[in-house]
Amino acid sequence: MNKKNNLSFTCKGLFAAFLLFGLLTHTNTLYAQDGLDQEDVQKIHQKAAKWVDAIHLTEQHTIDKVTGFVINHLSAVYSWNKTHDFTEVPAGINPRTGERLTELDRKMIVQSSMPENVHQDLMDSLKRYLNEQQVEEILDGYTVGKVAFTLKGYQAIVPGLTQTETAVILKNLKLAREQAIDYKSMKAISAIFEIYKTKNEKYLNENGRNWHQLFKNYVNKVQAEKAAKQKR
Repeated sequence: MNKKNNLSFTCKGLFAAFLLFGLLTHTNTLYAQDGLDQEDVQKIHQKAAKWVDAIHLTEQHTIDKVTGFVINHLSAVYSWNKTHDFTEVPAGINPRTGERLTELDRKMIVQSSMPENVHQDLMDSLKRYLNEQQVEEILDGYTVGKVAFTLKGYQAIVPGLTQTETAVILKNLKLAREQAIDYKSMKAISAIFEIYKTKNEKYLNENGRNWHQLFKNYVNKVQAEKAAKQKR
């Protein structure tokens, strides 16, 4: 190889190395700007891979696309959570209850101010590549199966739960699930579900049920069964 070719090869190698260094620097800068560290990034990728793997897609192209959608959404949620502190919401009272806002209340208010397109982009993208059942399974991954778990609780507490009652309860729980995916902590996710559980209990009370009494009866039943087992 002559000197001219050597120089050309060296220049190309240096240019490629420079581009790679620039890309890595830019990526690290993005992580720093977003407030995400390598541990966050690893968790996000692990969660996305686990949830997508659970729906048993067969085409690699679709797997890659869906995994990317979830990673992008989780990255935005984690980033907003880390870069927007609860102190951005002044301490005060909840105007509906008169009680002081808790740290969790204030954190959830901040998190709920995340741009709406973050949520909508995920939902639109998932629906473009997945069927309804697969989308629901991805959302169940985000919320650790709280819809099925909570519905089972209602079925145990309310005797003879009708199809209409079940449909209303399930609709609210699914609304809770979709809203909850935009929150990072399990405490916040559970708090979102509590909002819709309150709606369900209000619905039952307004349609001939006494939720307070039903729950009391259920607790008494569980305690009696536990006591009976201990006597054996």
